[in-house]
Amino acid sequence: MKPYDSAPDTNRHREVVKGFMDGLVLELAYRAEAHDKSKLEPEEKPIFDEFTPKLADSTYGSGEYKSFLREMGTALEHHYANNRHHPEHFVNGMRGMDLVDLVEMFCDWMAATLRHNDGDITNSIRQNMERFGYGETLAAILQNTAARFNLSSRIVSESPESA
Repeated sequence: MKPYDSAPDTNRHREVVKGFMDGLVLELAYRAEAHDKSKLEPEEKPIFDEFTPKLADSTYGSGEYKSFLREMGTALEHHYANNRHHPEHFVNGMRGMDLVDLVEMFCDWMAATLRHNDGDITNSIRQNMERFGYGETLAAILQNTAARFNLSSRIVSESPESA
């Protein structure tokens, strides 16, 4: 009897995993292209024109910041309804999200920290634990991802404002 050779099974497994990962990559590429397009629609744009500078000058999570979000009213409701990378899109918050939503949300948070004059991804992750009800494990994964890709320093160093 010929000894078992695991190479064919391993190669089939690798191809299946590659197929799943390729599907995620394609969805993420679509999401990257479509991200926040609703902010350019008439239901949102005038409000975001007014409030984006105000939010930049506020501290994330502060009373002032939360007040601005309330004042954005129906524009923000429209935004959440049309963008599933926001926990507010789902009746059950983050529990309704999938992994693709989570990746887009995290990238959105990273970019948002750059819009705030005192933005800090570590602070955002901690505050959002309470805001969205996730635990230490997810917080650690998000923090590790930010550190692994050194996202904040890479994005800042590549932004036109820093040149």
